[in-house]
Amino acid sequence: MIDYYKRIKEIKKLLHNYNYEYYINHKSIISDFEFDSILNELIQLEKLHPEIVDLNSPTQRVGGGITKKFNTIYHSQKMYSLDNTYSHSDVLEWEQRIKKKLNSDKIEFSCELKYDGASINLTYIDGDLIKGVTRGDGFRGDDVTQNIKTIKSIPLKLKGEFPSKFDIRGEIIMTLDGFKQLNKERVSQGEPIYMNPRNTASGSIKLQDSKEVSKRPLMGLMYGFSSDIEIFKNHFDALTEARKWGFKIPEHCIKVNSVKGVFDFLNLWQTKRNELNYEIDGVVIKVNNLEQQKSLGFTSKYPRWAIAYKFKAERLTTVINSVAYQVGRTGAITPVANLAPILLSGSIVKRASLHNADQIDKLNLRIGDNVFVEKGGEIIPKIVGVDLTNRGDVLNQIKFITNCPECNSKLVRLDGEAQHYCTNYINCDPQMIARIQHFIGRNAMNIDGLGMETVSFLYKSGLVVNIADLYDLKYNDIIGLERMAEKSANNLLQGVLDSKKQPFNKVLFGIGIRHVGATVAKRLASIFKSMDSISRANFDELVSVEDIGDRIAESVKDFFSNEYNIYLIKRLRDHGVKMFDNQTKISKILDGKSIVISGVFDTISRDELKKRIEQNGGVNTSSISSKTSFVIFGKGVGPSKKKKAALLKINIIDEKYFLKMLEI
Repeated sequence: MIDYYKRIKEIKKLLHNYNYEYYINHKSIISDFEFDSILNELIQLEKLHPEIVDLNSPTQRVGGGITKKFNTIYHSQKMYSLDNTYSHSDVLEWEQRIKKKLNSDKIEFSCELKYDGASINLTYIDGDLIKGVTRGDGFRGDDVTQNIKTIKSIPLKLKGEFPSKFDIRGEIIMTLDGFKQLNKERVSQGEPIYMNPRNTASGSIKLQDSKEVSKRPLMGLMYGFSSDIEIFKNHFDALTEARKWGFKIPEHCIKVNSVKGVFDFLNLWQTKRNELNYEIDGVVIKVNNLEQQKSLGFTSKYPRWAIAYKFKAERLTTVINSVAYQVGRTGAITPVANLAPILLSGSIVKRASLHNADQIDKLNLRIGDNVFVEKGGEIIPKIVGVDLTNRGDVLNQIKFITNCPECNSKLVRLDGEAQHYCTNYINCDPQMIARIQHFIGRNAMNIDGLGMETVSFLYKSGLVVNIADLYDLKYNDIIGLERMAEKSANNLLQGVLDSKKQPFNKVLFGIGIRHVGATVAKRLASIFKSMDSISRANFDELVSVEDIGDRIAESVKDFFSNEYNIYLIKRLRDHGVKMFDNQTKISKILDGKSIVISGVFDTISRDELKKRIEQNGGVNTSSISSKTSFVIFGKGVGPSKKKKAALLKINIIDEKYFLKMLEI
């Protein structure tokens, strides 16, 4: 007779180990197929024996729980902040104070990078993750356990030999590549971008929906072991052992026996920090010996045995000459400081975004102020402070504008949003131009022969004041215009004519409904099939569609309640632009099925595969969810997607099986 309990325990141990090797050691020691087979076996066994399912099983690492209010938890030991320094001389003074208090010259230091994220305290009992709590005020924080469990680099169950109960502390950070991709997606949705990875990481672990947290590119980097009983003799050994248990402890951690070694480490990472895929803002220096740490103790705010050396970003001073206000496609107003030009981190900086009214008020800015400018992440210029000894005239205090700089309409600020908006949807030139530029873009109507500058020129000449006017253009209208010779004119007109062949989903994306990106447009088009159906859909019908939330649904309803938009759609329809999904269906085999494809395929391209799905009634979706009918995987698919499909018990097939399915 099979001992199911023993088998489940065995499988869990295997899967936890495979996850450890992949996410911590970056090693793939088992094929995706083998991993999926073992995981599927565990899923079936747990289904048959739910009485022995535990909360930290590999099958449970998915988001979905909603937390309306985070409980407050007291830390077993206070989470102190660190005293900061910016100079080598301060480090030397700190070293002398320590030597004097310990009455010893023999002091070993550990040096580790200072991660720029959100502090977290994790509690483990018998190798299981029990609780994840934010730093809060140091004495108590918020219980964010469900959200923390979605972060792949944080182990749910430990491996090897470990203490029966302990806390480990670290930082939840967001990778730079992930942050850039997140902002890229927000831009495509017409959303304001996040300001920096640190704040975004901190906000992510406090999201109410853990499923949304699971989509964020978060990583847990641990730096401190804490226990009621003495286990280790020094801090460095504790981190070394914690790495063996399954925690992500960056390799950039050393121990040195002199302050010279500390300075070598500081100098190294002052220059190498830009090579990392996450932000650091300095180095943490600690007395390595735990008995010495205990002797040194704490002040009311800081441990005496540790100090944070903060890197100085290249910071220069320049003058604010003026503030300009930019109007975006959605009417969002962005203030930009025009600066006296400076050479900063290898490039000339003339402008810096001030983001919104709150940022201006926070800095208390004036025209003529001498301001400190840095490059955020060494890329985006930002004003980080004001030289209070060299200020502009108080009469030149910068006040956020109350009217649109282009059309003079009254600005509004929506509840819960930081930005102000111009609501003059029809007659505000920058909005109109930007909407036409969006309409002609590659992901929308893809009109060859018509660039962004040409759109602006046509608008200012009065020939094209909205997207429908493009289809009224005639050869005699544009020939002879600046930079518009015969060939250019013909190419433009042909591009406009060819755009009528674009499928309905691209038209839907092109008309510029706020928050409706290319993927959402495709989803709406596949479900509702026509512009008329979408315009008539009620709120409940819209939110019932996968990936369509309240905000998108409200935006769609608002768009179609605007008479001007209805007028434009009628004109586009009269010109022959597609207002419905008229794709010829080969069969109804895939009707009602939501399908995800991923990887590289041998016998068919991804685009052709998507086309076949749609021709047979299916819907292409970009991410795996509980609503996915099945997934088609090719070569080069990452294990995370396969694991997610297995966790959700979704069938996985290859291209050959899929194509054979269509022949039935």
